Amino acid sequence: MADPSSYRPKPGQIPESPGVYKFRDEHGRVIYVGKAKSLRPRLSSYFQDLANLHPRTRTMVTTAAAVEWTVVSTEVEALQLEYSWIKEFDPRFNVKYRDDKSYPFLAVTLNEEFPRVQVMRGAKKKGVRYFGPYGHAWAIRETVDLMLRVFPVRTCSAGVFKRSAQIGRPCLLGYIGKCSAPCVGRVTAEEHRELAEEFCDFMAGRTGTYLRRLEQRMHEAAEDMEYEKAARLRDDIGALKRAMEKNAVVLADATDADLIAVAEDELEAAVQIFHVRGGRVRGQRGWVTDKVEAVDTAGLVEHALQQLYGEERGDAVPKEVLVPAVPDPAEPVTQWLTERRGSLVDLRIPQRGDKKDLMQTVQRNAQQALALHKTKRASDLTTRSRALEEIAEALGLDSAPLRVECFDISHLQGDDVVASMVVFEDGLPRKSEYRRFQIKSFAGQDDVRSMHEVVSRRFRRYLLEKQKTGEWEEQATGATEDTTEDTETTGQALSGPSDSTSEGPSGPIDEEGRPKRFAYPPQLVVVDGGKPQVAAAQRALDELGVDDVAVCGLAKRLEEVWLPDEEDPVVLPRSSEGLYLLQRVRDEAHRFAITYQRSKRAKSMKAGPLDTVPGLGDSRKQALLKHFGSVKRLRAATVEQICEVPGVGRKTAETVAAALAGSAPAAPAVNTATGEIIEDEAAGAPSSSNGGTRP
Repeated sequence: MADPSSYRPKPGQIPESPGVYKFRDEHGRVIYVGKAKSLRPRLSSYFQDLANLHPRTRTMVTTAAAVEWTVVSTEVEALQLEYSWIKEFDPRFNVKYRDDKSYPFLAVTLNEEFPRVQVMRGAKKKGVRYFGPYGHAWAIRETVDLMLRVFPVRTCSAGVFKRSAQIGRPCLLGYIGKCSAPCVGRVTAEEHRELAEEFCDFMAGRTGTYLRRLEQRMHEAAEDMEYEKAARLRDDIGALKRAMEKNAVVLADATDADLIAVAEDELEAAVQIFHVRGGRVRGQRGWVTDKVEAVDTAGLVEHALQQLYGEERGDAVPKEVLVPAVPDPAEPVTQWLTERRGSLVDLRIPQRGDKKDLMQTVQRNAQQALALHKTKRASDLTTRSRALEEIAEALGLDSAPLRVECFDISHLQGDDVVASMVVFEDGLPRKSEYRRFQIKSFAGQDDVRSMHEVVSRRFRRYLLEKQKTGEWEEQATGATEDTTEDTETTGQALSGPSDSTSEGPSGPIDEEGRPKRFAYPPQLVVVDGGKPQVAAAQRALDELGVDDVAVCGLAKRLEEVWLPDEEDPVVLPRSSEGLYLLQRVRDEAHRFAITYQRSKRAKSMKAGPLDTVPGLGDSRKQALLKHFGSVKRLRAATVEQICEVPGVGRKTAETVAAALAGSAPAAPAVNTATGEIIEDEAAGAPSSSNGGTRP
């Protein structure tokens, strides 16, 4: 435990300007980020008598070993910089809200020539209009199904759209009137875009004008005795009203607002958000977080606002944000929201009327979410703790293995040999630290040798990271040999030029405090296999001089646990929570490895002759295929003709011509109904299918 006085800044060093500060631990990791209207009084408050500090604040300042700060000109800049640093450094003592799921949105791709209506999850894309979030994807599909009758916007994928355009026939939705079929020219691009914009206007809450217009057209058709047209318009109005009824009207004045409520106790807090658009609840979401810093309700609200709107612009930030407590001071947060929206945002506490009543509903949802979370977590914590204790007792470990790493090898009859590493911390998967490897030191099938290579590479990187921090002196153990194979590339590779990560960086930090890879050691390494695989993993650790990591293997046949240098396995009871956790770890490693192996195999099966040309990227491949129309025509072209393609020089053209001359042409496609050989002029194009049939 560090003494805060050992790194306390000298009197007069801290400025009185607005700014953002970072506390770092002894390894340089950023453990807390904060902002202040005036840095001097805020930072001085951390260096008072420890007995006067909040327990969480006391833990933070005694964990820290240094403090630094950055001066900014305004409180709004401080708010923006604080948000950026929290996202970048992921400090352990900051409140961080995490979604327990990926919420689906109804999206309209206005950035395409023919906009498409679809369900989307994940990060938002530029030029796409979003509505939601919704609790379930089926709720979106029900709404869209009703509205396509009136707004027959395209919903098909790019492949289906292209195929329909090629054959000159629309898909089923085009035949039943739920798509305007722009693929076959029934409507122009401009007319289809107008339909998509009307769809967006209706979803945004501007419903009254459109319904009145439809009703007027229905009456006019009836007066002209066009009864079939009038009946069709009547049904369209009914479909739109049913779609509207799926979202209850809660605010009569067609308000656009987000309502945020917080339920908290001493340890945790739950946040619930209702998204109201056009007076109707269009979506709901929520988070639960640990209160790892001393923060009140207003502080929790401020963190929630950063989480909600930190990546948003324009209409995604509503005109009104209703909260249970306003951050103090409120002006910087309001100005920050206004800048993100581009117009004034009203941040306030609802005092009376419908908005106050709806806020009470949101508050009840937050309280229920917190109660449900605590019930689940109490059960999960008990089970996970028992499982870890059983593993420690069975394997003879000094303490429960809080970090477990499991390795698995996957291949298809000796081809595309890959390996996976999954990480469980405190009995839960830590997917951001999953890693995958390609076996590079030999060819063919040898699971034992592959396991030795992968464990060696993982722990060689661990030792290299320790050397950089001075925690490990270079030894004659091979810890620094052949480091070129473990060079990181493009921010994605982790254990060799072709290794890749699954979820993004996490964990230990570099010199700037950013997360690093492979720097945290596990207490237990689990390998998928029996005695030979365990011996290979232990040998890899021994060669590197790593003697503080336990190793075991879980054999699939009888679910036996094997230990190094032991003739007989450890047999855990079938009802053991420890065995169940080891099985989960092993199965997750197997799933992750086989997913990677299948993706590699699929990629190699789709590879065409242009993929073998060195230095030829996707853009120039597309340019060549677009210019010549097919690989067949490209193969017949001269070097001079290839040079005519924009961006292709003579040296590249010569390389392409030589590569295609040395590759065998693809087998012809055959119509399975007639036996006729099909001359596919688009063969070799990325979107074509090998050996397909065509009418």
